[in-house]
Amino acid sequence: MFPLMFLPDSTWLLLIPALLFTLWAQGRVKSAYEKFSRVRARSGITGAEVARNLLAKAGLGNITVQMGQGELTDHYDPRRGVIRLSPAVYQGSSLAALGIAAHEAGHAIQHGERYFPLAFRNSFFPVANLGSQLAMPLFFIGFIFSLQGLSTIFMDLGILLFAFTVVFHLITLPVEFNASRRAVALLEGGSYISGDEVRGARQVLSAAALTYVASAAVALLHLLRLILLRGRRD
Repeated sequence: MFPLMFLPDSTWLLLIPALLFTLWAQGRVKSAYEKFSRVRARSGITGAEVARNLLAKAGLGNITVQMGQGELTDHYDPRRGVIRLSPAVYQGSSLAALGIAAHEAGHAIQHGERYFPLAFRNSFFPVANLGSQLAMPLFFIGFIFSLQGLSTIFMDLGILLFAFTVVFHLITLPVEFNASRRAVALLEGGSYISGDEVRGARQVLSAAALTYVASAAVALLHLLRLILLRGRRD
């Protein structure tokens, strides 16, 4: 949040609810993951096998599935056509592993189907990335200038650029929710998990989705804070 977090004003209090929500959401993810990573799916299939099977059924044999590093680092890289799964997900056969692997396969399937929210998010990413890098420095420069009675144009530009990052967070929500819904349906429909195991996979994915909601909330409230700070300079 750059130096603005430490400006002597009360607007930073706006961020507290969203930050607390973020901590709670992260705790939910960790708790759900730890719980259901200890519950082995009766099918015995691994996360890597699930991802490859789902890709093959979707006609996406060109997408490779690789083992990455770390924990909960799973992601789909559309530029390289690769799904990278953390070791516990790649090699594991827990409900958590299968849910996460299917979720990432869901993103690849979205890409293959040209799912509009994903396509829009991918095309919007360069703009959002530029905004995330320049918004705060420009706003802070404008804030300093405004204290000297100079133009607030840099503050306005910073707000505009930060709004791009907020839009990106909002676009991400339907993309992630859709991938999770696809994951649960594909797992159950393909008999990778049975009816009574669905709850575990869904709980892990639902907890993960909350982190994206929290990120969007933080971004929205921070944008509101910038607008309030800008309003005080008029």
